[in-house]
Amino acid sequence: MKIKEECLSCLVRQAVRTAKLTKVENREDLYREIFAQMSWLDSSWTSPEVAGANYRLIKRYAGCDDPYRDTKEYYNRFFLDNMGIYEERIHLIEDAVKYAIIANIIDFSPAHSNVDEDIRRFFSEADSLAFTINDVDALIADIRKAGSILYIGDNCGEICFDKLLIQRIKDLNPQCRISFGVRGAAVMNDNTEEDAYFVGMNAYADIISNGDDLQGTVLSRTSPAFQEIYRNADVVIAKGQANYETLSEEEKNIYFLLMVKCRVIAEDIGVREKSLVCMRNRRSLQ
Repeated sequence: MKIKEECLSCLVRQAVRTAKLTKVENREDLYREIFAQMSWLDSSWTSPEVAGANYRLIKRYAGCDDPYRDTKEYYNRFFLDNMGIYEERIHLIEDAVKYAIIANIIDFSPAHSNVDEDIRRFFSEADSLAFTINDVDALIADIRKAGSILYIGDNCGEICFDKLLIQRIKDLNPQCRISFGVRGAAVMNDNTEEDAYFVGMNAYADIISNGDDLQGTVLSRTSPAFQEIYRNADVVIAKGQANYETLSEEEKNIYFLLMVKCRVIAEDIGVREKSLVCMRNRRSLQ
């Protein structure tokens, strides 16, 4: 999914918000570099590619390799400590898919400013929420016959529900080999290897870094090891909007699990904002 002009203001707001969070002192110089960088924007890029380039500048100016480390640890620890509450509600793999998607609300983009409030609201209403696009039956059928699955994660906190869904996948197909993909370096509140090991993902899946520092998965930028796992996977499960933006044009059996949090992606998929989506990649059906 190529970048849209509506994304530009969001990318700027994201950069400003992160610069303030990291307490960058010479923000005017930072913004000049960001604007200069964005002036060379190529229309073939995706939004995560632009955001990643901006984030590299912010990390350099902040002198910090992971500005969201404390935030990620807070949400990972919070949901780890409270998973017993959710495990009591999740019996079927369909339930685990839904909760993994609802957990995608944990996001610190500028379009999503009331994270804690939304977390409380959506989880309290979870049992009454319905999928807007529901390809769960097709996903389950593919899981049953898969020899290998690549599950590409997204955000902190959310990863605890990814782990719970992967447990249910292992129950359904114990022989299936599952790899859990993470970012190769810190970018916003996305998962890295540190987060995956922190929540104990390695007990259920092989943790694989994609070798890149972008939100989402731009395959041409990922490591040869990650690309091999991707190519050989019978099923790819991709969490979140950035993975949808960067993988939706791939001809691969991908299932996108996400909560739709912006108008641009809502229009591209053809749903309303805040929709729960479990969608098989349209190109895999061609």
